Amino acid sequence: GLVPGLLNLGNTCFMNSLLQGLSSCPSFIKWLEEFTAQYKTEQNQSTEHQYLSLTLLHLLRALSCQEVTEDDVLDASCLLEVLRIYRWQISSFEEQDAHELFHVLTSSLEDERDRQPRVTHLFDVHSLEQPEITQKQISCRTRGSLPPMSNRWKSQHPFHGRLTSNMVCKHCEHQSPVRYDNFDSLSLSIPAAMWGRPMTLDHCLHHFISSESVKDVVCDNCTKIQAEGTLNGQSIENQRTTFVKQLKLGKLPQCLCIHLQRLSWSNQGTPLKRHEHVQFNEFLIMDIYKYHITIHKSSQNDLNQKNSEETKPGTKDGIAVKPPDAEQTCGTKSLLMNGACSTSFLMPSGTFPLTAFPEYSSPVYLYRLMAVVVHHGDMHSGHFVTYRRSPPSSKNPLSVSSQWLWISDDTVRKASLQEVLSSSAYLLFYERVHSRVQHQSLELRAEE
Repeated sequence: GLVPGLLNLGNTCFMNSLLQGLSSCPSFIKWLEEFTAQYKTEQNQSTEHQYLSLTLLHLLRALSCQEVTEDDVLDASCLLEVLRIYRWQISSFEEQDAHELFHVLTSSLEDERDRQPRVTHLFDVHSLEQPEITQKQISCRTRGSLPPMSNRWKSQHPFHGRLTSNMVCKHCEHQSPVRYDNFDSLSLSIPAAMWGRPMTLDHCLHHFISSESVKDVVCDNCTKIQAEGTLNGQSIENQRTTFVKQLKLGKLPQCLCIHLQRLSWSNQGTPLKRHEHVQFNEFLIMDIYKYHITIHKSSQNDLNQKNSEETKPGTKDGIAVKPPDAEQTCGTKSLLMNGACSTSFLMPSGTFPLTAFPEYSSPVYLYRLMAVVVHHGDMHSGHFVTYRRSPPSSKNPLSVSSQWLWISDDTVRKASLQEVLSSSAYLLFYERVHSRVQHQSLELRAEE
């Protein structure tokens, strides 16, 4: 039930801990397998070591026991070598950060994806100048037929998500167009702790999406209203008002990486590390942080007329009830949901206490914890270790193991779920769990 360890090449615990965490995410390994499928058809196999995706896939498969290896300790120096080919100069003898390396890997994979597919040359001038070469030989020298152009968004890695930024004028309530930004991990700051209340992951998530006021912003709608009320010929200055800005999650990824920012600064400007424990659960519900497109009033009135004949769930006296916003839902119930470590909520591994939260009996965005990266030490020196799940058995490769492992470079031992949840997490790796209803809907879409 154990996995291979990784050799410390000199302060490479940052890389070893991240690789162990990534190897516990089956969706990421599956994506790498599909991503690297085209390399198997290429004639030149000697250049495989130059691809980051192939190097990463071989390491993760070995760490997840999908490839047979006789070594109990593996050497991951090949990853640093291929990153140098990608022009990343990462010294193994200096203090590095696991979260920064995660960004390096995802951005390098995106660069490699942007170079795909390798479009075949339609004309080979050198071959055409030689009349004795047949058409078949020309086809071989031009690497065969033209490969299909894949959709760019279909090849996005499983950690890819999108944030929404919503701006609303406080004066005229005009909403600016929603802005979308990509992310590969959610970097959450730890808010100031309240006396007598434990810090939970929901506190950090709610603080991340909490609205903020942005002053002195030009409002085109207020300027337009002001111009309509003035006489012709008068110059109108741009109206500056205060906007309310709020972040939400427009697209949630299949694999969710959460980074807890433990770096803070003293009044003297020196870096400090925050050691407080942030409570998190084995399961994570992200429904309340998801951005939903607002329904126009006309569409809402049509919906009210359809529901006026009878009262249905989600309605009151025939009028559609607006779902609670994240600020309201995050008040009491949700803050106990994601991060509650009360003994009444400690369940056997692999189960989720949905009965404790009837309003979330069927969450759409439910995630299961797969790995936790922990940093011991201060801001100047320390050590990274990883808690991760043991690979599933060969009899049931699609199952999720309930056995946890503690890994420090080449040292591997078993751990309990309680030990994992009691750790001071730095990186959290979650993977989305699809319910039976969602699986059925996906199958219906596939049939259609």
